[in-house]
Parts: sequence; structure tokens; C-alpha cells
Amino acid sequence: MRFHTYAIEMRTRFRGITRREGMLAHGPAGWTEFSPFLDYDARESASWLAAALASAERPWPAPLRDRVPVNCTVPAVGPDRAAEVVRASGCRTAKVKVAERGQTLADDLARVEAVRDALGPDGHVRVDANGLWDVDEAVAAIAALDRAAGGLEYVEQPVMDVEDLARVRRRVDVPVAADESIRRADDPYRVRDLEAADVAVLKVQPLGGVEACLRIAEQIGLPVVVSSALETSVGLAAGLALAAALPELPHACGLATTSLLTADVVAEPLVPVDGFLPVGRQDVDASRLAAVAADAETDARWQARLAEVREVLR
Repeated sequence: MRFHTYAIEMRTRFRGITRREGMLAHGPAGWTEFSPFLDYDARESASWLAAALASAERPWPAPLRDRVPVNCTVPAVGPDRAAEVVRASGCRTAKVKVAERGQTLADDLARVEAVRDALGPDGHVRVDANGLWDVDEAVAAIAALDRAAGGLEYVEQPVMDVEDLARVRRRVDVPVAADESIRRADDPYRVRDLEAADVAVLKVQPLGGVEACLRIAEQIGLPVVVSSALETSVGLAAGLALAAALPELPHACGLATTSLLTADVVAEPLVPVDGFLPVGRQDVDASRLAAVAADAETDARWQARLAEVREVLR
């Protein structure tokens, strides 16, 4: 398979980056994406490549639903912009980024209050701290954010260490979701064994593919939310395939993230309609791929990275 490198600017700084880079390839089963973040080494990126190869070479499991409910994602922006994001999305669930470096809890509270106002009383608000609090900070912040939201659906990864995650869960009334404690852990089942979370957040690329995630979902014994890793619509389609194959899907999924990118590689990017995304393969549009093709230096860096990760998988 030939891998094509893309580079797409972000609308807002997110996860510390302003440009999303990755690779796309076409195999017997269709298009696939390989886009580990730049701070991931070859060993940690190996599962991302395994997922990409599996999606290119094998059909996805049979879907149990043809569309998936999704949340909108609110970056660490001001309250007015946060409200605009929610209203424009059409979603009834919003995931709000909190604990952004350089911001304060007051910033987070204002953002969450604006999101609640935009959603109305019947919408669901969840927050994601990406593990940036310590235990005491998390306990205090979660209580304040719960009040600001008029009730949080859950808080995602308030602290990074899984043992600390269990400590936080025992001290708060808000459900706790685990993301990094699953996808960046040597043993994703520590979350289950330590009773550290109420919800498991699964991401297809970091966890080795759709089928690998289905095995984790079956064994971890927690409700699952499928989330994106800031992919193009090609990568998001794999997440939707996972969500569509789960026996139960009690929560909206975090797969409506194309709005964070300034461009996409398919003719009709995956944008939610009435809070849902359709399930199915996405075909790359040649002209759109050409428009976001990486420069020669970036492409060479990614081709070298791909070769290094391939060696890990051998």
C-alpha cells in the first residue's frame, strides 16, 4: 500500500497542536488512516499502524445500527465561542475541555456554564481534563464544575495515574470515565480491576483496531464511549464502525471532531445531523487529498516514521 501524508491546520489549538498530520492508504477493504500524534514514539505508534493495516485489509464487523449518536467537542475557548460551537453542532451532548495549561478553574466554569445555557436543561455536559489535575485539585474542580453544569454526565480522565483515578472516583459523586488510563496503559484492564472508572473511552487507532477494541469492550465490563483521535473522516469511520458493532451504546460518542479541522479528505466530511453520524466506509477524494498534501519535508519525516513503526510490528 502507498501511504499519502496529509497536513491540515486546526481551527483552534487543541491537545497542544495547531496542525494535524497523518497518513492515508488504500487497501483491499478500503481507505485507512495512520495518524499517531507526533509525541508518540515508534513503540506506542505500533498499535496505530496495526489498526490502520487491519482496516485496510479486512472488512469491519457487521453493524448493529446505521447511525451513531455523538457529542460536540468544545475546545478551551471563551464562553461566547463555546456556546456558538454547541449551537452550531446540533448535538444534545457536549464534551468540554478543561484544565487547559495557562487557564484557570474560573475559565473552565464560565465555559461550562455557557455550554449548559446553549444546550438547555435536557442536554448532557461532560468534561475532559486529560489527566492534568492532581487528586485534590480534581475533587475540588469536579464539584465546582458539576454545579456549573447543573449536573455533569461524567468527568473524563481527571488525573493521569490509574491508582489516583480510583482515589478520585471514591471521593466524588460524578461518574468517572477513563481514556488515557486505557489507551496508554500496558494493562487497560487495571481500570476494571481497581474499580477506577464508570465509563471506558475507547479509541480505535491507539488500541489496535476495531476488533481489538471490541475485545476490550467485552472484557472490561464498563459502558463504552467511542472517541476520536482527531482523525480525518477516514479515521472517524473506523470509530463509527466500532460504535455500530457494540451490543450496547448508552452514551453519545466523541466522533464529531471534523469541525476542529480546517479541511478534510472526503467529498462529504462527517458532520453530525441532529446529533448523529452515519456508519460506513469513507472514500478519499483525490482533489481534497491533493489540497492537504504535506510538503516534501513533512512527507519524508512521516515516511521514515512509518518505516520505523513497521519494524516494531515485525
